Amino acid sequence: MMDYEKLMSRNVLELQPSGIRKFFDILDTMKDAVSLGIGEPDFTTPWHIREAGIYSLEQGHTKYTSNAGLVRLRTAVSEYLKRRFDIEYGAPDIFITVGGSEAIDLTVRALVDPGDEVIIPVPSFVCYGPLVTMAHGVPVYVETKEENEFRLTADELRAAITPRTKLLVLPYPNNPTGAILRREDLQAIAQVLRGTDIMVLSDEIYAELTYGQRHVSPCNIPELRERTMLVNGFSKAYAMTGWRLGYVCGPSAIMRQMLKIHQYGIMSAPTTSQYAAIEALRNGDGDIEAMRDSYNKRRRLLLKGLRDLGLPCFEPKGAFYMFPRIGGFGLTSDQFCTRFLQEERVAIIPGTAFGPGGEGFARVCYASSVENIETALARLGDFLGRLQSDRS
Repeated sequence: MMDYEKLMSRNVLELQPSGIRKFFDILDTMKDAVSLGIGEPDFTTPWHIREAGIYSLEQGHTKYTSNAGLVRLRTAVSEYLKRRFDIEYGAPDIFITVGGSEAIDLTVRALVDPGDEVIIPVPSFVCYGPLVTMAHGVPVYVETKEENEFRLTADELRAAITPRTKLLVLPYPNNPTGAILRREDLQAIAQVLRGTDIMVLSDEIYAELTYGQRHVSPCNIPELRERTMLVNGFSKAYAMTGWRLGYVCGPSAIMRQMLKIHQYGIMSAPTTSQYAAIEALRNGDGDIEAMRDSYNKRRRLLLKGLRDLGLPCFEPKGAFYMFPRIGGFGLTSDQFCTRFLQEERVAIIPGTAFGPGGEGFARVCYASSVENIETALARLGDFLGRLQSDRS
């Protein structure tokens, strides 16, 4: 018999599966369960965007596009970035990817050689560390602090840099904490990076979802612009998760190398999705505002509900997640979330799924209906009451 384990890459075998998936697998077996776990808008893609995709099929646009994506789409991305964030990239310095995740993977693989270090502030999205490991790089995790509103500080960054540091990931607005970086934070980071050859991967998939402050990109900071790879996409701002479309912008010398990887591994992003995305960028500003207003109402509802139940919670300023403290009940984060799901049929995600520093926290997603949030809060109250009774 074939021993498949001996045949497989040790690098991949040693990767741990996503800490999020287990909760979805349990959830699938339950009736009347409420999920505040999955990071996906509950909105359907707006009709005019879907209609553009349908029309492209009716017109017979079913062939490959150029490797970098439709010129019309890259031009639309360029116009959008200038209009919404005052960021200037020409169409040649933009190419279209299969979701933001591919753009992150391409950036890492194009820049990282074996043994190179990549600084990753945590808690953060689950993919960064594994992608660095699969590129034979070394993830260097920097634990951000709740007292600093989960922002990466200049001192924390300075302490993490070594002669092997190649790349810094800036995952803001942040999943899972909802933290954002202010202009002054980015200016302080720029001072630390001055005189180095360290690149920045700025994952800005939640850039349109900020509350009370407009998103500031590293590309808005002159000292960071030349070293920044900007990653964004359509999943969150336009409720287009299933369309699998993103993009990356950056210095042309690096983009040329990333495009080679994209050519061999992907060829081109989905054609139908690209035509839909042109419509989203050109006529979707109103959709963004409407969805963001709805998320903001749910954000306030959930924050008040968690605090009323006695769970301390940093007020998130971006994305659609909260990261309350759930320690103090004699349970690990994983135990807390597992029992909550099994006993109350509500899915939230343990903070440990998002890297070191997540123990004692849980991620709660408010990209769900007000009814679901209210139901989840009621069930959480019952659950916390039992936990407190058990400890008394």
